[in-house]
Amino acid sequence: MSYAGFWSRGATFDDQGDHLPEHTLLAIDAGQTGIKTRLTATDATAQEWLFPGVLTDRPLLAQLAAVVAEVTRVTSQAPHTVTFGVSGLTSADVEADALMQHPDLAEVHRIVVTHDSVTSFLGVLGDQQGAVVAAGTGVVTLGVGPEHSTRVDGWGYMMGDAGSGYWIGRAALDAVMRAHDGRGPSTALTSVVQERWPDLETAYVALQSSEDRVRTVASFAAPTAALAASGDEVSIRICRDAAAELATAALAALRVTDAPADAAIGAIGGVFGSDVIRSAFEDAVRAERPDARFVPPAGSGLDGAVALAALGTAHPLHERFVERTR
Repeated sequence: MSYAGFWSRGATFDDQGDHLPEHTLLAIDAGQTGIKTRLTATDATAQEWLFPGVLTDRPLLAQLAAVVAEVTRVTSQAPHTVTFGVSGLTSADVEADALMQHPDLAEVHRIVVTHDSVTSFLGVLGDQQGAVVAAGTGVVTLGVGPEHSTRVDGWGYMMGDAGSGYWIGRAALDAVMRAHDGRGPSTALTSVVQERWPDLETAYVALQSSEDRVRTVASFAAPTAALAASGDEVSIRICRDAAAELATAALAALRVTDAPADAAIGAIGGVFGSDVIRSAFEDAVRAERPDARFVPPAGSGLDGAVALAALGTAHPLHERFVERTR
């Protein structure tokens, strides 16, 4: 992975060029579209870098270590603490142990590792109890109550991700083929799908042989939302069904964690850009939780990675992150 020409902002050196204070924090929000980092000194001055995104089909260790190594090279000093919120993380324990032993982190004193759903939650809701639903191509929900946290869905397009962009796109394609066969009502989605595959009867062959089929299927979510807004009945049904799935996940997260009646709910990701979906989602949640509060994001996943450094073992999210020190 090359980091030539990465983007940075801010300042971490004084006018005389002095090095960073000893106890610095490097927060890393490692997503598939980009790895965002923020290096914060004890005097609160900060600098940020944006690196290429995580490749989830490759080992994470080398990718994460390379980011720390590059920041260390640029600043001429290793950070004291590094926090990681990582997409595609399967074992925080394994990755934390491996990172602590990696030569590029030999001078780092403390690391904290977690899934990026945790840093997303902290970025959106901070210390509030509630649930955050992050719905893009996939979807994952994280709930936090007085004592415990829970993850709902996020099990991938083959086993879960209900209400996600992929789920919506798959429903749209199904509706188009049902209309084509006479098994279902006509829909304006047909012309959208035919823009990509003019011959509907061979479309499935092209899709199944595509290496990018997940993203291709998910690409039909946006036109489905647009057609729902313009009144296409089939598209409206699909979007409302997606909203019901997302609401079910949020309600399950609140119920499992014993979150209070007025728990906060954050809904983030491209799927919630649809007014039809967002409105139906909120209505479905309020039908069971009338006092629930829908709140805008307080910050970003990178802000959540910064906050991760201050969480202790008494925090309800303690079972979802791993800390190592030396």
